[in-house]
Amino acid sequence: MHTAPTSSSVQQANHAGAASTGVVIAVRGSVVDVCFDAHLPPVHTLLRCGRDNEIAIEVLAQLDAQRVRCIALTPTQGLARGMVVQDTGGPLKAPVGREILSRMFNVFGQTIDRQPAPEDVQWRSVHRAPPPLERRSTRSEIFETGIKVIDVLMPLERGGKAGLFGGAGVGKTVLLTEMIHNMIGHQEGVSIFCGIGERCREGEELHREMKAAGVLPNMVMLFGQMNEPPGSRFRVGHAALTMAEYFRDDEHRDVLLLIDNIFRFIQAGAEVSGLMGQMPSRLGYQPTLGTELSGLEERIANTDNGAITSIQAVYVPADDFTDPAAVHTFSHLSASIVLSRQRASEGMYPAVDPLQSNSRMATPGIVGERHYALAQEIRRTLAQYADLKDIIAMLGLEQLSPEDRNVVGRARRLERFLTQPFFTTEQFTSHAGKLVSLEDALDGCERILRDEFKDVPESALYMIGTIDEAQGKAGVTKPAAPAASSEAAPAPETGTEADARHELHEA
Repeated sequence: MHTAPTSSSVQQANHAGAASTGVVIAVRGSVVDVCFDAHLPPVHTLLRCGRDNEIAIEVLAQLDAQRVRCIALTPTQGLARGMVVQDTGGPLKAPVGREILSRMFNVFGQTIDRQPAPEDVQWRSVHRAPPPLERRSTRSEIFETGIKVIDVLMPLERGGKAGLFGGAGVGKTVLLTEMIHNMIGHQEGVSIFCGIGERCREGEELHREMKAAGVLPNMVMLFGQMNEPPGSRFRVGHAALTMAEYFRDDEHRDVLLLIDNIFRFIQAGAEVSGLMGQMPSRLGYQPTLGTELSGLEERIANTDNGAITSIQAVYVPADDFTDPAAVHTFSHLSASIVLSRQRASEGMYPAVDPLQSNSRMATPGIVGERHYALAQEIRRTLAQYADLKDIIAMLGLEQLSPEDRNVVGRARRLERFLTQPFFTTEQFTSHAGKLVSLEDALDGCERILRDEFKDVPESALYMIGTIDEAQGKAGVTKPAAPAASSEAAPAPETGTEADARHELHEA
């Protein structure tokens, strides 16, 4: 998917009259030192060199009155001391305009979808200041996703930032893709997908899936892949934000910005910092980690013109949530969705951990008294079940009090009801995808907490949409009705006990 910059894109990026030239005096991998006799270019200026100006480098530091130190945005094979360097007269630029919709770009704004370049576009600097405080909107609105566990327990904010935290292979990219599918269908905004340091396979699959789903006309994709130099991966997020700001400020449209993966942005910054010779900070991260992340995150804002709502996948190294990359990212988010490897291993997809995840929108003043009370009751039930698991594993479910046994039954049914089949995984799971409204999700949780489904097998609540589907599945899977007795329906309780004991003994 990576293509080298062409001379035509150089002409588009160049400022008229920018004729300053320099000479390469040192090349150390991606770090290039350039000497200028006349005019020293400012920091963030884009320079070009090579036979067809195919090598792009960006000024990161001025060493003295004549020398600048740069980081390469393209591979530096063939670069040698004494080569002439052209000053383009300005920073790296990204294309903006309606013509970029349904297209796929690299960090230089070049198309990588085998289609001709868009013609009627403007070029804007990727280095832009965040909107000032007086322009920011103070309204708090819920952004509905159609995914039960997120809408009920950790509602997202329109114009806010949500993070999907998890280690490798727990479903971050699948959840992002499902959100694109669900949201583009019932919103009139624009979606921008920014792949930072991800695999080319994922980019190709996403493009194919979005085209098949018919949502590509309102979508833009940018990719700075794993195999590209760190300078390129470090700037692709800024290029995506420049495009998002155009649709928000010039066209007054809401923008959904999906970033996969923000950890790769931090990682690219650490590589650049190391190459530039800066002293590393804790665990080898760059000393400027907080500043660099803030420069990107603060541009994602809700203004009077429109909103940029961002959902970001965050890889957590070795599942360690105290890692500086995860800690710094947490501080910028309005909602944190933590994916659990244990829940993924149990087949509870989406593998969201409801006790570690949170949202600052989950307050009575924003979501309403009923929603807030229900969410708190669900968390309390699941937390009690988590506390009881050790006792069940050691002594068995029979040793619990009747009240605790009821709590276990409710919690296990809630866990299964909060699973959901996805549209984007239909070919793998053979379950048809389901979109569930917030009202239906709340209604289902409320009925489970009221013990309306105490006699329904837990398996009937697994991978369904609305709670009414459980009745249909129960009609097929439910065994013969238990005989009437003075005890309260012992048969389903026995099923719950057997399921719980088997699950805990397996663990």
